[in-house]
Amino acid sequence: MTTYYSVLEVTPTTDEWVADYIGPANKLVAQYGGKYVARTNSHERLEGQGEDPALRIIIEWPSRQAAVDFMRDPEYVPHLKARTEGSVSHHYLIEGKDDLAS
Repeated sequence: MTTYYSVLEVTPTTDEWVADYIGPANKLVAQYGGKYVARTNSHERLEGQGEDPALRIIIEWPSRQAAVDFMRDPEYVPHLKARTEGSVSHHYLIEGKDDLAS
């Protein structure tokens, strides 16, 4: 099975959701076989321009389906809603492969 990575950029617009989000998200990520690779505000731009998000988050998933199932879990949905309403968020799901390898 191919590994997948969630790459998130999150800039909270309010912190009201954060305390209630962390515990359930941690539990459900683990339940679906995910592992936080990075969850930090320590990042620097090496190339390009634009606004930097407050947080960069990388989660490793054992499969695409695990990531999708996590996002759709009824226990996670209200937390996802709170995060997206209380932040500017971008979430990319990236397949762990090199399409340009020869």
